[in-house]
Amino acid sequence: MAPSKPRVALFVTCLVDLFRPTVGFAAVKLLEDAGCLVEVPPTQTCCGQPAYNSGDKADTKDIARAVIEAFEGYDYVVAPSGSCAGMIHEHYARLFEDEPEMFLRAQHLGNRTHELISFLVDVLGVTGVSAAYSGVATYHDSCSGLRELGVKQQPRTLLRSVEGLSLKELPGAEVCCGFGGTFCIKYPDISNRMVGDKAADIVATGADTLLAGDMGCLMNMAGKLSRDGRQVAVRHVAEVLAGLTDEAAPICGPR
Repeated sequence: MAPSKPRVALFVTCLVDLFRPTVGFAAVKLLEDAGCLVEVPPTQTCCGQPAYNSGDKADTKDIARAVIEAFEGYDYVVAPSGSCAGMIHEHYARLFEDEPEMFLRAQHLGNRTHELISFLVDVLGVTGVSAAYSGVATYHDSCSGLRELGVKQQPRTLLRSVEGLSLKELPGAEVCCGFGGTFCIKYPDISNRMVGDKAADIVATGADTLLAGDMGCLMNMAGKLSRDGRQVAVRHVAEVLAGLTDEAAPICGPR
């Protein structure tokens, strides 16, 4: 008897749902191509990170309860976002340290939750994709994915298998772009200076495409590049890996 396919729930994320649905479709394609049975729980909601970062623990706990309920029963939970996956994986259990039953449920969910690209590489053992993309790309390491979940080499491994794509390393790839969720709202001047430095580094690579794994970072960098009149296409890494770059225009840029 053939082994059953892992049952994977896709955590779509707010920004993908509202601003970039193509990333969700790309995630489904990548997971199905890797042999997963993918479902999208209809009752899912925000992971609660904006409330958590604002110090609103009560609302964060209410949101977390809803997420835990929606995603129980799946083998894995996968998000095309290091920040959302990191929120569930790293912080949910801490919210319920005074509630033993919820603590265990949150801990169990956290242990089954992964960022999309690291799940493909580290859990499923994917080493390459069949996509093609003609151009030179550079990659930004988003803070939560890098520092909370160890996402670094996994996207680069898969991008090297994309036909026609040349990958050029970004100086300061691990430096924050200045988005930081509510940080960019609380400290707009500092945030703008940070993303300005990041945009200059991106342009200096000569790459025609910027890739990353988090929509918040991508939208922040795309906005700055656009305001500066820079002709750099900005895309989520999943779109390129899934070969769905013809399905939607770049977040900004000419391609």
